[in-house]
Amino acid sequence: MAPGDDETDAPAPAPYVQGVHLQRTDENVREIAALAAVLGEPAGLGGLLDDLKYQARRSRLPARLLGRAVSEAYTWDDYDRRDRLWFPQGISTSADASDTEDILGRKVLVTTWYSTGIDGVKRGSRVTFIDLETLTYRHVLLVNPVLDKDGKLQLRPMNIHAGGIVWAGPYLHIAATRRGFVTARVDDIMRVAGDDDHPDEIGFDGQRVASYGHRYVLPVRFTYKAFTDDGHVQLRYSFLSIDRRSDPPALLAGEYNLGQKTPNRLARYQLDPETWQLQTGDDGFSRPLEVDEGGVVQMQGAVLAGGRYHVTVSHGPFMPGTIYAGSSGQLRPTRFALPMGPEDLTYWPSTDRLWSLTEHPRRRWIVSMRRSAFD
Repeated sequence: MAPGDDETDAPAPAPYVQGVHLQRTDENVREIAALAAVLGEPAGLGGLLDDLKYQARRSRLPARLLGRAVSEAYTWDDYDRRDRLWFPQGISTSADASDTEDILGRKVLVTTWYSTGIDGVKRGSRVTFIDLETLTYRHVLLVNPVLDKDGKLQLRPMNIHAGGIVWAGPYLHIAATRRGFVTARVDDIMRVAGDDDHPDEIGFDGQRVASYGHRYVLPVRFTYKAFTDDGHVQLRYSFLSIDRRSDPPALLAGEYNLGQKTPNRLARYQLDPETWQLQTGDDGFSRPLEVDEGGVVQMQGAVLAGGRYHVTVSHGPFMPGTIYAGSSGQLRPTRFALPMGPEDLTYWPSTDRLWSLTEHPRRRWIVSMRRSAFD
């Protein structure tokens, strides 16, 4: 059932639905411990936030020129704003992670990027943490530590599109399209000594560790692998968001879809508020509370806020983006709401603002908007 206009009057969740489901893999406990034995004790999020390196800034363009709904706009440093090797995709915040809306006394954004491989090197994906007070930030490479049959540790990039991210408690859930999504724990962030000079390498070479030029890495703990029941269409986990205000809290997953041959679906999964992992049935599967087919073509991100869906749609690198808002099947567009190339979407409850980011080189912004602009 689609969300109503009044979230306090929303009906109780329907029974779990069939058709698609997720199954969590075993946790990479040994592999992460082996990586820590090489790199040293994890720096964790606190160590990273004390070592932010790059400087974002407010956009030089007035916010309203970037979109009819935009009230604040920021951009990356000159290199990241132009970089064609990495494209930003997902966004979440400390307001998703915590009821207090801050982490370690800071208000923080986290974004994802994927490696284009345009230079012949596929570097996987990464996350970036941004302190909203200082606008300083640092990139962290997502990695997959693997122990081979001889017990030798290997370090591999996490080759996913990372089109969306949810920061839930100590965990980051990162969209992996047809694979489902992967999960990492921010306490596992590890520092790599002196790797700024090896942007094209990953792995171990004697005492040296290379991580595509990233000073910090974050190993993935497990994967929620996607499965499809017979007779059903596979769900692509293109983007993610969190609904903390529902009871129980829920993870919203949606799919990017170019045409009308398959539904434009949004799936809600129940989260355990103690662990911030998906609730699992007796059969070991996590099934959605609902799968809503009332989305729109070319969705890039979606959140539930104020009892309504809010969905970003991109029209390419030169046309401004659109936000659709409303109930399932009745989403109404606000055109020219965003800069060109909007991606994922997240919601900050206390300020009643939506946040998004854009992907194209030289047209990269992080923007916030008043949700009331779409009522």
